Amino acid sequence: MNTNQLKYFISVAKHLSFSAAAEENYITQTAMTQQIKALEDDLGCKLINRSTRPITLTPAGNSFLSDAKLILTRLNDARERANEASTGISGTLRIGYIKGYERSGLSDSLRQFHRTLPNVLLMCYRDTSDSLAASLQNNEYDIIFTWDSTNLRSDKAYNAIEIEKARLMAALYASHPLGQREYLERSDFNSESIIYMSPSELSDNYGDSQFMDLYHQAGYRPNIICRSTDIESILIMVAAEEGISIMPDYCVKKINNAEGLVFIPMKGEKEVEEIHAIYKKDNDNVALKHFVEQLKRSELHTGIY
Repeated sequence: MNTNQLKYFISVAKHLSFSAAAEENYITQTAMTQQIKALEDDLGCKLINRSTRPITLTPAGNSFLSDAKLILTRLNDARERANEASTGISGTLRIGYIKGYERSGLSDSLRQFHRTLPNVLLMCYRDTSDSLAASLQNNEYDIIFTWDSTNLRSDKAYNAIEIEKARLMAALYASHPLGQREYLERSDFNSESIIYMSPSELSDNYGDSQFMDLYHQAGYRPNIICRSTDIESILIMVAAEEGISIMPDYCVKKINNAEGLVFIPMKGEKEVEEIHAIYKKDNDNVALKHFVEQLKRSELHTGIY
């Protein structure tokens, strides 16, 4: 099997004609049929039903068509990336991320990108969601990874890639009566003191309103004794038995030897925090273009808006 055979097969599938595919690829019809036959022999199955007029794809041909297209796309992408690396694409990519997200898989994505384009300097900045949004609007960052507290995604000047839906976890002190539960719900915290983790230093923001709605749906107004964007400070307060907190799993899953703390998943489809990578549509930074393409290829992200 070679790339020409894949290209020829895709062409035959498009035209449902050996002669039209041969003309499109500037080879003889005989050569076209020979190449398709060689591909079929290599795969060990028939791809083309030659007994119909016009010719049709067999079930195997229909199945293989999408794979053939994907293989050629991946090969072209690989050639492009290799060429860019060899020619030394350089520059700077300024990346902002929400506090706590340094414990996620973000570093893996950055490492992969650096290995592909080592001459691009990655500048990383940790901040609150409102500051990230403001800096992106002021062209201080090329892209931000954020719990969107400003509803920036609704602005048509921006593109957003949903990177993950992070499961929310309840952070309890080890002696808490609920500490042995398999999962918890908002209704379990009606009488609790809440140390509230917010994405923003602003008290009135889009992100907070989403989670306040969850408390209201559970039938009560939460007793918030403190709100903070600093995960470490929140966890210290929880360990001191000041109250309990709820935070995304990426904040806690890499914590080792969490003495005095217990982390329990929250139950419910809405008990997630959506992390988006957001960037301006008119940003012409070449490094950003390639980073976005990597994110779109990544298995981490769940959707593109």
